[in-house]
Amino acid sequence: MDKKIKIGISACVAGQKVRFDTGHKRSRFCTEDLADYVELEPVCPEMGVGLPTPRPTIRQTRHLDDVIHVSRPDGTGDVTQELIEFGQKHSQKSQHLAGFIVCQKSPTCGMERVKVYHHHGRGSESTGVGLFTQQIMDGNPLLPIEENGRLNDPVLKENFMTRVFTYSKWLNLVDEGITKHKLIQFHSAHKYLVMSHHIAGYKKLGQLLANADLDVDTMANQYITGLMEALSHHANRGSHANTLQHLQGYFKKQLTSIHRQELSTQINDFREGLIPLLVPLTLINHYLLEYPNEYLQTQVYLNPHPQELKLRYGY
Repeated sequence: MDKKIKIGISACVAGQKVRFDTGHKRSRFCTEDLADYVELEPVCPEMGVGLPTPRPTIRQTRHLDDVIHVSRPDGTGDVTQELIEFGQKHSQKSQHLAGFIVCQKSPTCGMERVKVYHHHGRGSESTGVGLFTQQIMDGNPLLPIEENGRLNDPVLKENFMTRVFTYSKWLNLVDEGITKHKLIQFHSAHKYLVMSHHIAGYKKLGQLLANADLDVDTMANQYITGLMEALSHHANRGSHANTLQHLQGYFKKQLTSIHRQELSTQINDFREGLIPLLVPLTLINHYLLEYPNEYLQTQVYLNPHPQELKLRYGY
């Protein structure tokens, strides 16, 4: 990689001792596995609004007016407005980020299922979103965001990193200056990646780029919105197998009947869960080396992220 991808991260997940008890929630994946590819930009919203460490715990509480406040359990030390303003300012400075990793269950950083207490102190519901993270999501709706705990799921981790690497390439394209030609080239390279995630989104993006009446800025804005929405759908064995069959078609004239049958068998075995994704992918990459195809060699689907990260081992 020419330059590292920049990702925002909750400071405690980056290993900084900023939690209420002076502890941290260091993620080995974030701080070690991604070290060669990613530059982390840590932030702790609680310390950002002036809270010390150690400090009393804070939590989300739904008041009688149905507004959620963040304060100490007894209602003192309310920092709701401070967190909102801090989050909004940080959101405006996050346009260069290709992703954001936040701390799960945190009243400030959680992405979902944050515990919200009832104002009378009896009971709670896990329906909240961290106040800081909410501002980041509102201000950057296309930005890939994930929680540290969910990154332990191999499928969720692969999906998140696929979106991060894709969005990083998009930000680079924006910096270069988007033209319709560059936009079509970008889509051409990501065609089968999108197909493997969401066939309806794949068709919609193709129709968008065929609309000659749209100016380049409008087309680009609609394209990246559609692309990130399509990639947010998790690829599965069926969608991968469908994509692999399309790739197989590029070798129908070069392969012998025995080799074609071998690849078909591997794709079907993968679809049935008998072998991992890397088996048919490795064979396709082998055939691509033996029978070079300029178009296929540009396909991001074959290598959407560095192999060293082992992100496709979950399929």
